[in-house]
Amino acid sequence: MGGSGKTSLIAKAYNSKSVKRHFECSAWITVSQTYSIEDLFRSLSRQFFQAAKQAVPSDLITMSYRELGEMLANYLESKTYVVVLDDVWDAQLWYKIKVALPKNSWHRCRVIITTRMEDVAANFFEVGSNIRHIKPMEENEAWTLFCMKAFPWNASICPQELEDLGKDVVKKCQGLPLAVVSLGGLFSTKRSELEWKATYNGLNWELSNNSMLQPIKSILLLSYDDLPYRLKQCFLYCCLFPEDYEIERERLARLWMAEGFIEQVKGMTPEEVADLYLKGLIGRSLLQVVETDKYGLPENVRMHDMLRELALSKSKEEKICAIYGGEQIGARPDVGVTRRLSIHANASRAEKEPWEGMTRLRSFLLFGSGSIDSTMINKFLSGFKLLRVLDLRGAPIETFPDHIVTLFNLRYLNLEKTRIKNLPESIGRLYNLETLNLRWSQVEALPNGIVDLKNLRFLLSSQLKDGTYLDFEIFGTRFPPKLNTLINLQVLSYVEANSIVVKEIRSMTQLVRLSISNIEGSYEEDLCFAIQKMHLLRRLSIKAAKEDQILCLEALKSPPPFLEKLILFGKLENIPQWFKSLQNLRHLGLLRSRLANDPLPHLEELPNLRRLELVKVYEGLHLEFKNGFSNLEWLAIDRCSNLQSITIAKGVMPGIKKLTIQACGMLTEVPRGIKYLTNLQELVLADLAEHLIKGTGVDHPYLQHIPKITYQYKTSSGWYEINLFPGFLLNPYPPFSIYS
Repeated sequence: MGGSGKTSLIAKAYNSKSVKRHFECSAWITVSQTYSIEDLFRSLSRQFFQAAKQAVPSDLITMSYRELGEMLANYLESKTYVVVLDDVWDAQLWYKIKVALPKNSWHRCRVIITTRMEDVAANFFEVGSNIRHIKPMEENEAWTLFCMKAFPWNASICPQELEDLGKDVVKKCQGLPLAVVSLGGLFSTKRSELEWKATYNGLNWELSNNSMLQPIKSILLLSYDDLPYRLKQCFLYCCLFPEDYEIERERLARLWMAEGFIEQVKGMTPEEVADLYLKGLIGRSLLQVVETDKYGLPENVRMHDMLRELALSKSKEEKICAIYGGEQIGARPDVGVTRRLSIHANASRAEKEPWEGMTRLRSFLLFGSGSIDSTMINKFLSGFKLLRVLDLRGAPIETFPDHIVTLFNLRYLNLEKTRIKNLPESIGRLYNLETLNLRWSQVEALPNGIVDLKNLRFLLSSQLKDGTYLDFEIFGTRFPPKLNTLINLQVLSYVEANSIVVKEIRSMTQLVRLSISNIEGSYEEDLCFAIQKMHLLRRLSIKAAKEDQILCLEALKSPPPFLEKLILFGKLENIPQWFKSLQNLRHLGLLRSRLANDPLPHLEELPNLRRLELVKVYEGLHLEFKNGFSNLEWLAIDRCSNLQSITIAKGVMPGIKKLTIQACGMLTEVPRGIKYLTNLQELVLADLAEHLIKGTGVDHPYLQHIPKITYQYKTSSGWYEINLFPGFLLNPYPPFSIYS
């Protein structure tokens, strides 16, 4: 992102005498967002000629693109050179500029670019290239740099009374050098603790009004200004989430859709367009990826604190959204001039009455509970008239607020992790509702009125009683008859099966995602027939009614052709024959299958399989990976209680990056052949016999190529994780100080 030190790093190398002596000529050009290729060529020419103390051609200013390219190519034909193109925004620049760089000299010369855009870096070169991602500063380095800038009058030593606040400032910078330097300079002008606190709390105002922060604001704003209009809206919308909040990709996409930010693109679903928008923001370094999902897509993203401060400032200027609570506590926003309001956990209990202007709000989001209670929430809801988005995830409410059903314009309703047990029949009045999220709530059955929501596209519901998602304590939600009248429904998760539901979903061929539980043997034919007709289905999860209930799925002759994720939860007699047809499958989970026969020969040839979860899948003694799994990147083997050995043949799983082995108590050693997994980045050993970890039980010579090895174990006080490394002896267990 802007301000990470890319230009500073390259300048250090470019100006180094030890670098310069390798090249006969050199040039540095700042490209920026608006440029003329002819002007770039002229600048290159001037630098080359002047460095060689040669006269610059007098007709340089009148030369055309072709003439300039030919002149430069002739000049550089027999020379070695280094060219820096700083701050590149155009992925096509390489194709415009390479005509001036003789191809036969590329192996002897160097072209270096700096960019904050992923697609520019990925598509810039035709020959061997190296992309270097600038990492944020380590916390101790950032603190040292901050003290140098903030306390030059005190030998770069922070006074004790300012240390806690100073470290909070550095934490907000999140390792961004420009932010550390800029804020260090700002706080160097403050002397008292009171001034520091006022400046810290008013940092959003400082970014907008203090000339000392203009450099960081200008640099960060370049990325924002380069965005198309719709992406600007999507970016600013992210500041509604609290500081350091990990935003789920699917949640964000559905919010954008409900807000009307997503344009209609022929041949693409709104979800696919939303994913493109998100990739655009990530590619411009405006959002940070926290975690990727099984398909390589960002699972969770986050805003850098400084970018969020900037987004808050821009949102206030453009009256896009307002925040109350959190860092804005005590400053009640003027909701009369904004359309979106986000309330954070520490809003005041004193807010018992709706605010003036509430009737004009279009979106209301609540984060955390904190001091917010159900009385306050109901008071707020009573003031809404035109709401499109209502996100009450985790709110401390036990009954469905009556006022919600009067919100005719509502597109998005999130009641995830609330204590609500029942929805009213009048829920059907929300005719425009597109997303209804009831996951991990206490709603066990939906009312008949749910089938009146004809525009509903995403219906998410599930309950978790005691245990984990790998146990049989996860339940679906009971649905009323006529479920199949929801003709726009794309995602249905988790529905509890019965004989009526299984027959009705036969006509729901528009589904792209289906999770269904409580499957009994008598449902096999109807369920398989329904799934076979769902040609658009991408994700499918099927859960048996009971642990000893066998999932009978042989009647499925032709699975959905584009299926990418399949989770089968329950006992299997054999791997179904139709598995060999899953040519697009990327994620497979076999949970509690308890197979008597080795499942691997049926899975090894799946060409696109990236992630494989085998949980209590096999009751045999040995698992042997003999062939295939050519594209597998993540493998988990869990709760195979009889398993004594795992063998991996050479050439199998060549691209695997993560291997997890958990709760296989009879294992006597780490997998044989693990040394062949040369691309393995992480090995997780969890809840295994101690001799696998202690002393020489860890086969060090075969594990030294793995960058990260962790051991996880459970005690009466919870789970703990230890980072292992070659030569590390876990005997006895290490002290708490090394736990990560």
